[in-house]
Amino acid sequence: MSETRVTVVGLGYVGLANAVLLARHNPVTAYDINPERVAQLAAGQSPVQDDDISHFLATQPLALNCTSCPQQAFANADVIVVATPTDYDPLTNFFDTSSVEAVIEQALAINTTAVFVIKSTVPVGFTAGLRQHLKYERILFSPEFLREGQALYDNLHPSRIVVGGHCEHACHFAALLQQGAETKEVPVLLVNSNEAEAIKLFANTYLAMRVAFFNELDTYAESHGLNAKEIIDGVGLDPRIGQHYNNPSFGYGGYCLPKDTRQLLANYQDVPNNLIGAIVDANRTRKDFITSQVLARQPGVVGIYRLMMKQGSDNFRHSAMLGVLRRLQQQGVTVVIYEPTLEQREFNGCLLVNQLEQFKQKADVILANRQHADLQSVAGKVYTRDIFGQN
Repeated sequence: MSETRVTVVGLGYVGLANAVLLARHNPVTAYDINPERVAQLAAGQSPVQDDDISHFLATQPLALNCTSCPQQAFANADVIVVATPTDYDPLTNFFDTSSVEAVIEQALAINTTAVFVIKSTVPVGFTAGLRQHLKYERILFSPEFLREGQALYDNLHPSRIVVGGHCEHACHFAALLQQGAETKEVPVLLVNSNEAEAIKLFANTYLAMRVAFFNELDTYAESHGLNAKEIIDGVGLDPRIGQHYNNPSFGYGGYCLPKDTRQLLANYQDVPNNLIGAIVDANRTRKDFITSQVLARQPGVVGIYRLMMKQGSDNFRHSAMLGVLRRLQQQGVTVVIYEPTLEQREFNGCLLVNQLEQFKQKADVILANRQHADLQSVAGKVYTRDIFGQN
């Protein structure tokens, strides 16, 4: 397989994981408008927290360069992978896809032959509409199925490779992903772009539904003084359900699940539905319940141990913990936060205490979405619904 010159736009979890994966066998240029991220990568450091990415940057021979210059990024690329943020906009009830559109338009002004592969999550019908709008057919969509903190691992060992296209360019990009992966027997689906976009949204919504289900099971158990672990173990022994992705939490969160479920709900505007809306509502109800359980303890000061959703991640965008934090503030509760990744003294009007022992002393109740050895000495103060000690 001959080398393919690849440019990856966006150095978040998705972009960086793909850049490292593809740079194992092909020359890759990583492009980002944030000069700090580019400088970090140029120094061999990962701009995101991911142990495998850091390990590969430090030890593996990668054909990886980085730049913040559009001309250098786009001029000679055969394939341009777009992995820029597409946050959900509650005002428009849609993903904000402006960054994806701007990147492709900017690149086309420099390079008129490249194949574009959108890795950002977009609404169903976006890619086909963009091809028509730009009158350019070489635009594909390939959904990403990764976990924050384990993004490279999930690309090295993918559950499946999906590319929205039945053309030679789609086959070629699927082959590039297969070439970089360590797991070689990977199912490959070449589908239309609309179907590929729907696969992404429905997959994340199913995961959100599973999280919401086990959280509601846990809410029932806690409300009635039942042992949630025993119930979950018994339910999970049914092979149709399985004993995986079943650990209760303060609600689903992170970058993908909240926005993808809302986007899918928006796509259902003219289609009969009940379940998708119920998933969104269930997540809100769970955070209300968690807040009520904390308030029942009548704490003077509530401590929040880490804002991120998952261990091994440094991202707390749309974290369920933020939803609980807002609810506590609305009830007039004093909240202190332990989050060593933040250097400022305050966050959302709350005091940041970055000395762990000082934090433990200040808090009457400590909220932890996931258990941690840091809190063993104050186990009596800790409120968590983490039953299995895993994400």
